[in-house]
Amino acid sequence: MRVFLSVFIIILFLGSCIKDAPKNPEADIVSFDLDPKELTGNTFIDQANRKILLFLTKEAFDKGVAPTITVSNHATVSPASGAKINFSASGQIIYTVTAERSENKKTYTVQVINVGDWSFEFEKWGQNSDDKWEYPLEDNNTAIWSSGNEGVAISGVAKDPLAYPTRSTNDGYQGSRAAEMVTIKGTSLSAFVGIYLYAGSLFIGNFDPSSVLIQPLAATQFGEPYVGLPDRFTGYYKYSPGASFQDENQNIVQGKTDECSIYAVLFEGTERLDGTNILTSDRVVARAVLSDGSRKSDFTKFEIPFVYKQGWTAQPGSKLMMTIVASSSKEGDRYRGALGSRLVVDNLAVIPK
Repeated sequence: MRVFLSVFIIILFLGSCIKDAPKNPEADIVSFDLDPKELTGNTFIDQANRKILLFLTKEAFDKGVAPTITVSNHATVSPASGAKINFSASGQIIYTVTAERSENKKTYTVQVINVGDWSFEFEKWGQNSDDKWEYPLEDNNTAIWSSGNEGVAISGVAKDPLAYPTRSTNDGYQGSRAAEMVTIKGTSLSAFVGIYLYAGSLFIGNFDPSSVLIQPLAATQFGEPYVGLPDRFTGYYKYSPGASFQDENQNIVQGKTDECSIYAVLFEGTERLDGTNILTSDRVVARAVLSDGSRKSDFTKFEIPFVYKQGWTAQPGSKLMMTIVASSSKEGDRYRGALGSRLVVDNLAVIPK
């Protein structure tokens, strides 16, 4: 009996010392799945900006969809997983995720992206609420353009639009605004990992900050669905290279002048390409590349035909993606360029056949 009582007391003592497991504070949408037949491109969850980008067929848009949603452990989501959602003219739906620790909530905006009109005037811009970098917006407030600004923010620049390499400018060809890219000096934090400059960049696609410190080139994910076949790529640009070209180790390269880069790429499939393979993947079927990246003091028009892969023909039902890429330093993806190089682009367009 004494042994039994002793064990009983020990159990009670231990039980009083064991606290309930803390409730999970996470409130994330982990996956957002639809029938592939309802999609023209893969769904993308932008965790940093709490957006879910859908590329729907016209039929799916008109009828509505019922996504299967996975959230953080023990969290709940409203509307519920499997509930049918219908899109208004704005193409936006708001999901609210409530963590197990119920005071923690996140809202996600679901946007239907339709990039049938491939002409861009850069008149409308948004601003990241936390780090203050800018990004272009379409007329319906969707964002299909991205840049390296989100990665630059991680390196500790000032929370000011002008501190970032890509931003809006009033110095446009037509209208009130245009897109400006400037090659800037890296920060003390970026120098610690061997990055001494950031080129301004702008591209159609998405930036994935989760891989920027491990595989910087893989962080730039290019492309949005494209219907039809492009004939030519047009636009206006002006460019002033910085004074001294430096390599990735800050060594000045004598006799070398920085150049800008502007191009459009058409490729097969629904998976985005990235900075490691956008110009080399065998999925690429056509390119339109600016050949002259030298100084242009005034706005200069370009009109570049798409050059298709020899022998390639579009197959019925095949899915294609398109990206447009611009950078203030042509070798900026390798952290080579000239500080102060400045590229301004305006009125870009992809003209279909």
